[in-house]
Amino acid sequence: MKPYSYFEVSALTPSVAIGNPMANAQAILELTRKLSKNVRLVVTPELSLTGYTCQDLFYESLLQQKALEALEYLTRNLDSHLSCFVGLPLQIGNHLYNCAAFISHNEVLGVYAKTYLPNYNEYYEPRWFTSSMYLPDKAHIQFMDKSIPVSDKIVFEDQTTGAVIAAEICEDLWVSIPVSSHHAAAGANILCNLSASNEVIAKEEYRKNIVIDQSAHNLAGYIYACAGPDESSSDLVFGGQDLIAENGKLLASSSLLNPQEIITAQIDLEILKNDRLKYKTSFENFEEGYLRIPFTSKPIVESEFELTRHVDAYPFVPANLDNRIARCQHILAIQARGLATRLSKINCSKVVIGISGGLDSTLALLVCAKAFKLLNLDSKGIIAITMPGFGTTKRTKSNAQKLMDLLEVTSLEIPIGPAVLQHFADIDQDPNTHDITYENSQARERTQILMDVANKNNALVIGTGDLSELALGWCTYNGDHMSMYAVNVSVPKTLVRFIVESDALLAKQKENQPLHDVLIDICETPVSPELLPPDSNGKIAQKTEEVLGSYDLHDFFLYHMLRYHESPQKIFDLAQIAFKDVDTQTILKALRTFYWRFFSQQFKRNVMPDGVKVGSINFSPRGDWRMPSDASSQMWLKEVDELEKEFGLKK
Repeated sequence: MKPYSYFEVSALTPSVAIGNPMANAQAILELTRKLSKNVRLVVTPELSLTGYTCQDLFYESLLQQKALEALEYLTRNLDSHLSCFVGLPLQIGNHLYNCAAFISHNEVLGVYAKTYLPNYNEYYEPRWFTSSMYLPDKAHIQFMDKSIPVSDKIVFEDQTTGAVIAAEICEDLWVSIPVSSHHAAAGANILCNLSASNEVIAKEEYRKNIVIDQSAHNLAGYIYACAGPDESSSDLVFGGQDLIAENGKLLASSSLLNPQEIITAQIDLEILKNDRLKYKTSFENFEEGYLRIPFTSKPIVESEFELTRHVDAYPFVPANLDNRIARCQHILAIQARGLATRLSKINCSKVVIGISGGLDSTLALLVCAKAFKLLNLDSKGIIAITMPGFGTTKRTKSNAQKLMDLLEVTSLEIPIGPAVLQHFADIDQDPNTHDITYENSQARERTQILMDVANKNNALVIGTGDLSELALGWCTYNGDHMSMYAVNVSVPKTLVRFIVESDALLAKQKENQPLHDVLIDICETPVSPELLPPDSNGKIAQKTEEVLGSYDLHDFFLYHMLRYHESPQKIFDLAQIAFKDVDTQTILKALRTFYWRFFSQQFKRNVMPDGVKVGSINFSPRGDWRMPSDASSQMWLKEVDELEKEFGLKK
């Protein structure tokens, strides 16, 4: 796999000999020898060369001198492809500063000095150190025959990868406006924290949360390296909690109960860049006065790169069952609240909805039922209509009726066959020609029925189409594409199924076995618009995924394109990892279908009705995605062409 923009980083918690810098430098060096050759950045704990708990030993000139000698030793012996933040005390003028030196290509390129010094509880740092706020202008040290800048406004720009790296030290993160927020505003996308944070009850979880939150607030990677058990003395215990986060996601961690000397993760610089281009509010006031130190890292050799980070096959769906049920119920609550508000504001107490016995209309009906409960409305105000046609099967028709009965809504059955046959006669369509006209005439007849019944009852027509169908344009223009309020428009197909399943589980917990059973059977029914006649056994013949490809794949493509704006090549490579049991040809066929339909069907998305937004991806013209109907798909499909040629699927 290509390295793309993955930037591999490690946080280390080496063994520490308090007051012995050379031993500590050797311990750090020993750990770096165990790293993958693709790691480019290493972060060590606060004052890692001396130990954090030296206390008044920091006054000793001998300790300070030996720390510089250890820094030189580490700088000369560190593998040249590695960059590293290492902590040590530095004297500048009459003050001692708690610092993080940045090593790259066997040079110290610059030094960050800690800004916020804690002086409460077990912390007494102002006794020994001075805040960087008191650094002299253009502060520097002479080191290895060079003048090295020392600042609290300094970033290191990797010209090879696009990583812009900056450090803060422990307390700098815990203040109301962390130093790393200023670094991020100055362009840093890799934020590092050299820390010595001791353990007390509940602190570990809080620490993890602020690291994750800070990575999210700044759309950045965040590497947190914490002092470990060797720093423990007197009444303090240090747990060595190391953390690596990326834009609100924890990629790797260690803890007191799960100690590790090394944690490693691959941060995707591309998705950070793309998010910053989109969510740019935080970066509109660009920080001034920063030192920008350029350097070049060794490029990753493609043949040596292996993606180690997890690739989720179902990015819209939490993997953990409890989390998934909670997420699904939350989404259902958002949908219901949105519909309830619309009904309340237009003083409407009735809705009309078409029920097919399929997933989407089932979810929409569940939303209506919950919305009516929120408004204390009679469920009989939900007018649910089954409209059997040429492709309706006994299974779906039966499930539709059972569901309507169990939810105690008003149910109507209006067969569409006679009206559609009359329409065929009017337009000279042969009923035996099962073409697109044959299919769409049925969809439009159903929509006409829903609209007219709504007019008759002063009701609102509820749209049932989901996000995946809209992405692929798998709906009939001015047919099921149209409604008065669409409750599923930002819910992808894979998630629709899980929401219905979650409601089935809750029904079982409430001892409503009949509702559980019908919801589960609906989930197990093949996805189909049922616009073509059933097979000879009366079962569904027209299966959507046999035509379009798997919705699992399409939702995966959709997420990575719209959320992260990744290329077809990268999405394909990730899909091969996520769907190990799916062959290359199947993935590429679905990928081609996805891009061709996504671009060609924009005209349908441009004239959508209002709908509930529940996630970060939404197709409303007022939502998260806008594009012209005549945008060209040529560049995207050309990448798919190249992939097909690479795998011998196309000449």
